Amino acid sequence: MSREYRKREEENELIKRFEDHLRRKKPEFFDLDAYEEIIDYYMFRGKYNRALQAVNQAISQYPFSTELITVKAQVLTNLEEYDQALDLLEQAHALQPNDPEIFLTKGSINSLQGNFQEALENYEQALTLADDKDEVFYNIGLARQSMEDYEGAISAYKSAVELNINHDGALYELAYCLDITGQLESSVDYYQKFIDEDPYSAAAWYNLGIVYNKLEKFEEALNAYDYAITIDDTFASAFFNMGNTHMNLQQYTKALDAFKKTIDIEGPSPEVYCCIGAAYESLEQYELGLKYFQKASKLDNLYDEAWYGAGACLEKMEKWHQALHFYNKALKLHAENAEYWKSVAHAEFKIGNTISSLDAYEEASKLDPDDKEIWLNWSFIYYEQGDYGKAIEILLQGFELIPDDAELFYRMTVYLIEAGKFKEAFNYLENALILDFDGHTALYDFFPKIETQKALHKIIEQFRKENH
Repeated sequence: MSREYRKREEENELIKRFEDHLRRKKPEFFDLDAYEEIIDYYMFRGKYNRALQAVNQAISQYPFSTELITVKAQVLTNLEEYDQALDLLEQAHALQPNDPEIFLTKGSINSLQGNFQEALENYEQALTLADDKDEVFYNIGLARQSMEDYEGAISAYKSAVELNINHDGALYELAYCLDITGQLESSVDYYQKFIDEDPYSAAAWYNLGIVYNKLEKFEEALNAYDYAITIDDTFASAFFNMGNTHMNLQQYTKALDAFKKTIDIEGPSPEVYCCIGAAYESLEQYELGLKYFQKASKLDNLYDEAWYGAGACLEKMEKWHQALHFYNKALKLHAENAEYWKSVAHAEFKIGNTISSLDAYEEASKLDPDDKEIWLNWSFIYYEQGDYGKAIEILLQGFELIPDDAELFYRMTVYLIEAGKFKEAFNYLENALILDFDGHTALYDFFPKIETQKALHKIIEQFRKENH
């Protein structure tokens, strides 16, 4: 853990030195390794313009480094300057015609542009030149998957895994493609094959655990991860995945132990801190949950899940203003996340900012129109204000996308009764009872008056007798 801390301190010192150099425009020499570390730092944090500054300066010092030219192409790709990136790679190819990384990067750009056939041609070229062929097969798999050629993708991922059983990306995508083609259950034997070949392979047991977890066979997954860490008690990923499986089984204290062990082995990371925060949140220890989500945000202030998790803990403590502050931080980092918009909307509503709440629900509905909770909560604000017509209008939009949900039918029944449209209300109620008879109890929450409850009960009982 101290080693990780020292490494981070050295990285921070290097970045500070580089940024001082930029700010003061004073001459400073950085070696090639330092430049690579600086560029990686900015790339990892999504600061692509700053990464471009660093790589341009590096190239001015090392103009014939094909590695740096390739890295610049990768930075430009993240800035969506695809043509410029491809031109650079042609220059690099002229300098170093047998560099597989050039073909690999060209293939990645082709894929991003949707030119999958060109991408595959570049990957095939890379395959003839590369030492690490597993990475090339992995990229071939990604291209095939994007073409919806799942069988071709499975074949490529299997080639990657057979060359490198520790290739996490290939294993994850292989499991996804097997799942989507309905072959995951039958593929357990394929994963078992690696264990039969080497029963003391921690990676083989770990991979089997991933498959069981995806099949929701959580006990079998735990068993496989347990074998992996018995063989290698420093296998951080196995502890981490074990923690996630315990979370799936709602065994939150055991999950905490596994996540904390992950940190003991490989040092802190925003992802693991967020998982610890989520476990404490599930245990209703919201103060501790908040503490770990904040630790995650301090490690990486661009990690939106950390800000969101902190907001969720504060919401559970009914600290609405603080929750909203953290939700807005998450939203600023990931504005396309419907869940974030929904949480902002709810917090705004609780604070009393009705207009802001309505606007946020509208944004959420555009991003995830199949989430019934958005339509229910959005329409409820109008219902609460007594604007039953607008509440009905919003809910009707939800029905266009979610036509067969009992909860929406019951809610529409409420709105129509309040609007005095009893005949329409009865039609919606009948449909709701057909879809989910037991769900009718939710109606009574909206009508506390005994007379109304009795009238509803009478209609519901009549329906039950006629249909049973």
